[in-house]
Amino acid sequence: MITLASDFGSPYPAAMKGVILQGTDARLVDVAHDFPRQDVRAAAFWCRETLAYFPPAVHLVVVDPGVGTDRDALVVRAGRHALVGPDNGVLLPAARRIAAAEGAEGESGEAVENTSETGAEIECFAYEYADPASSTFHGRDVFAPAAAAVHEAGVDAVETVESLSPVESFLAEATPETIVDCQFPDADVSGDGARGEVLAVDDFGNAITNVPGSFLDDRSGETVRVNGTAATVATAFAAVPTGSRLVTVGSHGYVECDVNQGRGDEAFDLAAGDSVRIDTE
Repeated sequence: MITLASDFGSPYPAAMKGVILQGTDARLVDVAHDFPRQDVRAAAFWCRETLAYFPPAVHLVVVDPGVGTDRDALVVRAGRHALVGPDNGVLLPAARRIAAAEGAEGESGEAVENTSETGAEIECFAYEYADPASSTFHGRDVFAPAAAAVHEAGVDAVETVESLSPVESFLAEATPETIVDCQFPDADVSGDGARGEVLAVDDFGNAITNVPGSFLDDRSGETVRVNGTAATVATAFAAVPTGSRLVTVGSHGYVECDVNQGRGDEAFDLAAGDSVRIDTE
């Protein structure tokens, strides 16, 4: 299986699929091709929250504002998965989450809920490529062929792929200086409030913060203030009237600022990267 994720929209992903299918008959699965354009951090976040749910696969991720420059092409092996894409930080958050899930598997082979940022070893490989046909479409000319080659060799034999060379062993605790990483900041949480930032806004307008969901434990039904705006703590959208603001724990485990059948980003005046302060009353 090869998954594909990008900010390309349409029809560019079709060209990547065409190249892949010339090199392998792998099953192709689209994750998303509407990530915010050239937003490496947003793509890194969504891939982190998505790819670990797949069975072993090769994951092709191309959000590449540095296309055509001297930035490297990478293959990252995380347990039984491999990620292929540019060396700009987009791959490592997902690789760490996958490695954590792989390391937390029980004897049954089913992933357990523990997704702490430790687990299986992560290894990085540089992919050397000849002059591509286009300096603006490395997704088609560089990364798609690499993903097909990795799939055909098998994740366990990544090092046998021609044009791949190990960068150095990568462990979750220490990033090699030669590899670009994307780190998400931790929130500052106390008994009466939390200080953090918005990591992403989804298509529903839900503003996802980096405040851990545990901050809302035992607060259901209470009123909190998000940057001064009042909202109800709720465990479900429908727990508040239509159009009302709420603060809840999303499926990713973080506090998010929402509106029942509306857009939380607009109601709370929040965008990705904004600072957020949640105060209890």
